[in-house]
Amino acid sequence: MQNQVTVIDHPLIQHKLTLMRKAETSTTKFRNLLKEISLLLGYEVTRNLSLKYEEIKTPLAPMNAPVLAPDKKLVLVSIMRAGQGILDGMLELMPSARVGHIGLYRDPKTLIPIEYYFKVPHDVEQRDMIIVDPMLATGNSAVAAVDRLKSTNPLSMKFVCLLAAPEGLQHFCTVHPEVQVYTAAIDEYLDEHGYIIPGLGDAGDRLFGTK
Repeated sequence: MQNQVTVIDHPLIQHKLTLMRKAETSTTKFRNLLKEISLLLGYEVTRNLSLKYEEIKTPLAPMNAPVLAPDKKLVLVSIMRAGQGILDGMLELMPSARVGHIGLYRDPKTLIPIEYYFKVPHDVEQRDMIIVDPMLATGNSAVAAVDRLKSTNPLSMKFVCLLAAPEGLQHFCTVHPEVQVYTAAIDEYLDEHGYIIPGLGDAGDRLFGTK
């Protein structure tokens, strides 16, 4: 599991994450912080995108300049509803990426994810896929999402979250050992209700002000 999980511990990410954790942080500030962190996470997640060189002219001289290789097409998939917070930030960094959505809600008694919506671009099999959701708690929703998305045959898959619980990471990495996970922090444990401790509460409620 160690080689499968990347903790992005950049100081700016960690500082902004602390602000998000605070109970007194407003919905507006929480939303803005998540967008800012998502931009920073996106830099690390896309670090290995391949480049090609093309001839351009600067105001002073011609040169061979690096640009993204044309075969490196991306699709960002948000696990609704909280995934939208990360999606918004990543789209600023990667505006040409296509977007997919998968709607899952967690049964409060069984903690089993139930799908209620699914829509992805028609050319997913030609794209590298980045799946986003702020919380990897039990791992059930992430596992279910990747199970469903594998049927679309993307070129590759990565999973990006803000926080992860050890239990959820273990579950996810056991079921999907080929999918790289990127997170800003691994917290201590899950409580009896499946919440990450110390965590930051319900990301969806805090993002949309619905609690």
